[in-house]
Amino acid sequence: MKYKIRTHIKEKLNSHSELEKKQKSGIIKDKLFNEKAFKEAEVVMFYVSLKDEVSTLSMIDEAIKIGKRVCIPVIIKEEKRLIAGEIKDRAMDLERQHFGIYQPKAGHVKEVPLEDIDVIVVPGIAFDKKNVRLGRGHGYYDRFLCALPNDTKTIGIAFDFQVLEDLPKDSHDIPVWKTITA
Repeated sequence: MKYKIRTHIKEKLNSHSELEKKQKSGIIKDKLFNEKAFKEAEVVMFYVSLKDEVSTLSMIDEAIKIGKRVCIPVIIKEEKRLIAGEIKDRAMDLERQHFGIYQPKAGHVKEVPLEDIDVIVVPGIAFDKKNVRLGRGHGYYDRFLCALPNDTKTIGIAFDFQVLEDLPKDSHDIPVWKTITA
């Protein structure tokens, strides 16, 4: 069932025009930056978007510009887990690594303790009305999210067609606190 949903949503993502993605990403950015939890956050973790995802690139740049500490997921492939690595400048601090994902440059990772992170912007292939999240199937985010302190706000961002009525949920699936769409 999850495989079918992933395939269906990925087809929709790939058929979405670049202009539509850009416009909707801008709307989502505005909603996120106006969110009370985000405004009050000192440390925010963003994912670095892939071509088919809501673009986080301008979000990262803007958050740094307005004085937030920003961290990015760092994949520890051997241990199948994520850590949060702080960056100061997206263009200077990131390079393409595992799965084609941009991460802080090897040897330059400044790990941020989970309890320091106020808000985490979470990617997903799909979300549902109860904020259940369907990821890419590797489990990195679910393992990461289950280790967070209870007061950390997790915000899924997605295009409106990525939000379904109901998703299948396994015991290890961690819902997000809120989902923002456009």
